[in-house]
Amino acid sequence: MPELQNFTMNFGPQHPAAHGVLRLILEMDGEVITKADPHIGLLHRATEKLAESKPYNQSIGYMDRLDYVSMMCNEHAYVMAIEKLLGITPPIRAQYIRVMYDELTRITNHLLWLGAHGLDIGAMTVFLYCFREREDIMDMYEAVSGARMHATYYRPGGVYRDLPQHMPDYKASRFRSKSDMRRMNKARQGTLLDFIEDFTGRFPKCIDEYEVLLTDNRIWKQRTVGIGVVSRERALQLGFSGPMLRGSGVEWDLRKKQPYAVYDEVEFDIPVGVNGDCYDRYLVRIEEMRQSTNIVKQCIAWLRKNPGPVWLDDHKITPPLREQMKSDMESLIHHFKYMTEGYCVPAGEVYAAIEHPKGEFGVYMISDGANKPFRVKIRAAGFAHLSALDEMVRGHMLADLVAIIGSQDIVFGEVDR
Repeated sequence: MPELQNFTMNFGPQHPAAHGVLRLILEMDGEVITKADPHIGLLHRATEKLAESKPYNQSIGYMDRLDYVSMMCNEHAYVMAIEKLLGITPPIRAQYIRVMYDELTRITNHLLWLGAHGLDIGAMTVFLYCFREREDIMDMYEAVSGARMHATYYRPGGVYRDLPQHMPDYKASRFRSKSDMRRMNKARQGTLLDFIEDFTGRFPKCIDEYEVLLTDNRIWKQRTVGIGVVSRERALQLGFSGPMLRGSGVEWDLRKKQPYAVYDEVEFDIPVGVNGDCYDRYLVRIEEMRQSTNIVKQCIAWLRKNPGPVWLDDHKITPPLREQMKSDMESLIHHFKYMTEGYCVPAGEVYAAIEHPKGEFGVYMISDGANKPFRVKIRAAGFAHLSALDEMVRGHMLADLVAIIGSQDIVFGEVDR
C-alpha cells in the first residue's frame, strides 16, 4: 500500500466559489482539510483613505462599491455617522424611505446569496428564479436614483429626492409579443409605491418556490445539515453578527436592540437558528426575506398617508433646488459651495452601525473640524466571518468548503476595502 501524504493546495482565486478574489491555502490529508489559510487583499481599493481625501458629501458613492450587492445599506451607515457629527436628524419621511430601501436591499442581497450559494452546491434553477425577482428591485433602485446598483441615494439630512409618481414601462420590442408587454407593464401603470406594493404582494409566493426547490430537498440537506457548525458561545467569541450569529441561536439584531431610523416604529420578528450549521443559516435568511417584506408593507402604508419633506431645508448641508439656483443668487452661492468644498463638520468622533444584510456594518469617523474626515474606519461584517473560516472547515471534506464559504455570504469589496 502506498503511504498517504499530506499536501498543500491553492483554492482560488480562479475557483468560481472563491469570488475571483479569495485565495485559500489548504493543508489536506487526502480529501479532508486540516488547515485553511485565507489570503485576502486582491480587491483592496483603499476606500477608507480615499474617503479621508475628499469632502464628506463626495464619498457616499464609495460606500456603494464596498458591498456591491447591499448598496444603500452601506450608504446608510456612512450618512448616519455624518449626521451624528453634525447633530442633525433627517425628516421622518426620509427615515421611512431609508428603512423601506434598507429592507429591499436586504431582500436583493439574500436573493443573490441564495442564487449563488445554490449554484455553488449544484442547484441551478434557484439561481434563475432569484434573479427574476432581483430584477424588480434593481428597477426600484433605478426609479429613485437613476442607477441600478450604485445609487448614492441617501444623503446627510435625508434622501436625494422623493419617490417618483411614475414607474417607467418596458418599451415595445421585436423580441416580445404584445401580450408579454401587457403582462410585464401591468404593475407599472401607477407610482413607484404601487409597484413596490405589487412586488410585496407576490414575493412571498416566490419565496415558497425557493423553499419547494431546496428546503426539503435531500441533496440540499446532505450538503448543508451538520456542515460548518458553530456553537452559540463560539459565534459570540469569534465576533459573528447578522445571520451568521442568529443561525447559531443568538437573538441579536441591531434593528431591535439598538434601533435607528424608524425601526422602533415597525413590527417584525428576529429569526433564529438552533444548530449553527449551513442549513440553519439558510433558513434564517429565507425567513429574513419574509420579515423584510412585512416591514416594506408597513413603510408603504405610512408613506401613503404622510407626505412631507425628504431632506432638511438647511442649504449649508443640503443643496438648493435647481429652480431656486437658476433664479436666486444666494441659492447659487450655496450650490457652488456645497459642490466644491462641501461643509465643515464639528470636531469629534463617532461610530454608527446598522444591521446590514451580512451583519453589523459600522463606520467609525473622526472629524478635526475640516470639510473632510480626519479618519474613517469601516467595520465590515464579512471580515470576522472569513477570519473564522479555518476553524469552520477543519475536518470537513474539500467539497464542504464550498458550502461553508457560500453560507458565510462573503463579498470582498467590504472585506478587502
